Amino acid sequence: MGRDEPIVLGIETSCDETGVGIVRGHTLLANTIASSMDEHARFGGVVPEVASRAHLEAMTPTVESALAGAGLRFSDIDAVAVTAGPGLAGALLVGVAAAKAYALGLGVPLYGVNHLAAHVAVDQLEHGPLPKPAIALLVSGGHSSLLLVPDVAQDVISLGSTVDDAAGEAFDKVARVLGLPFPGGPHIDRAAREGSGSAVAFPRGKYDDGTLDFSFSGLKTAVARWVEAREASGEPVPVADVAASFQEAVVDVLTRKALQACARYDVKDLLIGGGVAANSRLRALAQERCDAAGVRLRVPRPGLCTDNGAMVAALGADLVAAGATPSTLRIPADSSLPITVVHV
Repeated sequence: MGRDEPIVLGIETSCDETGVGIVRGHTLLANTIASSMDEHARFGGVVPEVASRAHLEAMTPTVESALAGAGLRFSDIDAVAVTAGPGLAGALLVGVAAAKAYALGLGVPLYGVNHLAAHVAVDQLEHGPLPKPAIALLVSGGHSSLLLVPDVAQDVISLGSTVDDAAGEAFDKVARVLGLPFPGGPHIDRAAREGSGSAVAFPRGKYDDGTLDFSFSGLKTAVARWVEAREASGEPVPVADVAASFQEAVVDVLTRKALQACARYDVKDLLIGGGVAANSRLRALAQERCDAAGVRLRVPRPGLCTDNGAMVAALGADLVAAGATPSTLRIPADSSLPITVVHV
């Protein structure tokens, strides 16, 4: 195996998307995704058993599609990386089992990696090597975390996280209240462009509490109660204004805490990742506040923010380059894998 530029196959199945990515070092060769989102939409959220079955059906064709897109054969693969956690247990099991089979059949090393650390590593495919250290803000449907990242391949430190709902989860729930489709993030972002972020003064949880933790449950409830009160009085609900005001409350807290972390730990580089990082207002406000604070901002393009196999392959390539010990074929799928465990 050429360790300077290993070709790594990455498999991601932590939630509802079957992602397969291939990288050569930090060069992206393929990033193929099969989503089961349409199957979940009628339920208003991800159904774990439906997701697991969809992964099982999509795995082989998605791997084959990624190889074809990269112009590679199985014999070109130097290592296999897979999300071992955190995520939905059944969904993770499909990916981990497939990765073990591919690694064993190809006779190449296997690397079980942390889903959240992979969201940090993926930025290297677009913007080059990560600064050391960096602060990472990870925001998605299942996670809202602030991390200090001295070295993404071996040292990730949790600084704060949500104490209740994740930011993406709040987007989904508020979208449902407003009658918008699932998943809620893109639809709220779109609706908010026609509204005012200052139309409704929604609360900002844990805004001045001195911690780097988040709370979005109270905000979600406040939006629901405000909408219920309008409907009860017979007044129309200004969907665009509510969407914009809710979105502003979320991104205000996220960017405020992220910049506080940068100041507290004297770090001049902030990375934002995860599905919510695709939100246009979050990206704009983060850039505005980073510019004012003299902090360099890195945000991957939207296609690399949501769950994908390329991010797993990118972290796998980092582990290979660092000389990390490969995982054994006995690695488990760990739905609650802590962020401090980068590689299992």
